Amino acid sequence: IIRAAIDQINRHADTPIDALSLPLNDPQAFRLSAPGQTAAVFQMESEGMRGAYIGLKPDHFEDIIALISLYRPGPMELIPEYVARKNGKAPEYLHAELAPILNNTYGIIVYQEQVMQIAQRLAGYTLGGADLLRRAMGKKLGEEMAQQRSVFVEGAQRRGIEPAIAGQICDRREKGAADGVNRSHAAAYALVSYQTAWLKAHYPAEFMAAVLSAEMAHTDKIVPMLDECRRMNLAVLAPDINRSEYRFTVTPQGEILYGLGGLRGVGSSAVETVGEQRELGGPFKDIFDLCRRVDPRRANRRVLEAYIRAGALDALGTSRPALMATLPRAIQLAEQTLAGDAAGQTDLFGLAAPSANEAAATVTEDWSEYEKLAAEKEVLGLYLSGHPVEEFRDIIDQVCAGSFRQLIEAQSGAGVSGA
Repeated sequence: IIRAAIDQINRHADTPIDALSLPLNDPQAFRLSAPGQTAAVFQMESEGMRGAYIGLKPDHFEDIIALISLYRPGPMELIPEYVARKNGKAPEYLHAELAPILNNTYGIIVYQEQVMQIAQRLAGYTLGGADLLRRAMGKKLGEEMAQQRSVFVEGAQRRGIEPAIAGQICDRREKGAADGVNRSHAAAYALVSYQTAWLKAHYPAEFMAAVLSAEMAHTDKIVPMLDECRRMNLAVLAPDINRSEYRFTVTPQGEILYGLGGLRGVGSSAVETVGEQRELGGPFKDIFDLCRRVDPRRANRRVLEAYIRAGALDALGTSRPALMATLPRAIQLAEQTLAGDAAGQTDLFGLAAPSANEAAATVTEDWSEYEKLAAEKEVLGLYLSGHPVEEFRDIIDQVCAGSFRQLIEAQSGAGVSGA
C-alpha cells in the first residue's frame, strides 16, 4: 500500500518522496488520532486500538512504539496508566536506578530490552544471564522464572536494594513485559504505522486509492474504505473505460477513479487490452469503436456487459440499456471486421456501423435508479453511485444510533480477543 501510494504521488510530484525519508515528527500525521481517524492506518484500525490511540494523544514516534507493544493480552491492562502518565500524571519509579531505563515509557516496564537492562543494572546480571531471564519470561517457564526471581532479589540486595523493593520490581516486570515484545520489533511495526498515517494526512486521495486497490478482491473491506473516503470528503468516481486503469487511481482534480480490476469477472488481460488500445488510438468514441479495437479473446461479451453495468461505458454518451441493446450488433460488426482483416478482404457490402445517436435511439427508456444500483451491485459487489435505502435515510436516522458495522466493530474490540 505504501509503495503504491508513493508511486502514484511521484507520477506528478515536483520533488519525489521516499517512505524512508519521511520526517518522524510531523504534527499532521499525529493529529489523525484526535478524532480517531485511523481507519486504514496500519495496526491502528481496531476499535480498541482506536480508543487507546485517541486517549494517548500521541505526538512523538516513541508513543506509537509503546502503544503497539502494550496493545497485547496482558500488557494492555497497563494502557490506562500509561495514557494517564503520558497526559500529565507523574511517573513513579520504585528505585532511582530505574529512571534512566524507564524514562521513555513514563516509569512503566514495556519492552523486553528494559527487562534485560534492569536485570543488569539493579541485580548485576551478565548480558547472557539477562537474556535467559527474558527468555524464561517470554515462554512463561514457571519454575525457571521462580528461580530467576530469587537470583534477581539476591543480586539486587548485594547492590543495596531492599528485598521488598526488588520483589515489587519483579512483580511489575512480570505484569508488563512477560507478554510484551522487544522494542526493535515494535519499532518496525510503528514505522509502518507512522508512514501510513503520514500518507493519509498529506496525500489522502493517493493513500486511499492504494488501500482500495489492495482490497479489490474483498468487498467486505472495500465498503468500509469507501465510507471512509466519504467521511474524508474524497469523491470516488465510477470506473471509466477511457480513464480507468486496473487499480484505483487519482485524477488531476484529486478524485479517486474506480479501478477496472475491481469488476467481477474482469481480469488483468481484459484491462490490458483496453489500455493498449487507448495508448495506440486514443479514447474510445463509442461502443462500436470499443468492440472493433479490443481483442475479443481478452475482452469478451461477458466482460463488456460488466463494463456497461458498472457504468464504465457511460462516457461513450449513451444510456446503459441502450449500450446493452447495441452490444450484440457491435460485437457482430467487430467479428466481421476481424474475419475480413484475417482474409485480407474488405467487406464493402457488410453491415455498416450505426452512429452513436442511432444506437441510443434503439432504447428510449433509461434504467431506474434501483436498476442501475442493482447492476452495479452485481458486477462490483457493492452499491457505488448510491444505495437503495438512501431515500429512507431521514427515517433510519430517527430510529438508529449507528450502523451494523459500528456494532460489529464494538463487539469484536470489546475483549482481549479484539487485540
